[in-house]
Amino acid sequence: MKIKTWQIIVVIICLILGILLHFTYQWSGENQIVGLISAVNESTWEHLKLIFYPFLLMAIIGYFIIGKKTTNYWFAQAAGIFSAIAFTIIFFYTYTGIIGENFAWLNISSFVVAVVIGGYITYKVLISRKNYNAEIISIIFLIILILSFSLYTFNPPEISLFRDPINSTYGI
Repeated sequence: MKIKTWQIIVVIICLILGILLHFTYQWSGENQIVGLISAVNESTWEHLKLIFYPFLLMAIIGYFIIGKKTTNYWFAQAAGIFSAIAFTIIFFYTYTGIIGENFAWLNISSFVVAVVIGGYITYKVLISRKNYNAEIISIIFLIILILSFSLYTFNPPEISLFRDPINSTYGI
């Protein structure tokens, strides 16, 4: 399969899975295991899971489809995920800082843009001929994100990134 075709599939699946993960914690009856990969509240941090876990799942699947044939595979995945997460945080805090409130339609739109950006960055790194020699560091970065999402689901710092704006709670 061509890398471009695969990345288009990845973006579409990540959009679908991300939307579903917004609701799976509630649908599960607030199962804490489901909460590890789903948004457990409306905080910015919890919404980053909607980007991270679909991209991670597709990265693992993609490794067996295109990853073994490309250089920089895990670096490309980490770069795409980082870009999508960074865009989400920067965009949200910039627009809410300027306007003074947040809008669901703008948050949903920024999620779509973040996933497209993440997929595009991944694609550009995958087709690059440059060898970044960062596969191990990239895998460590992804593991740190998994551990952070797990830890902060149950024990988040009490800062705005982790605060649910609806009821001012943190984590589960």
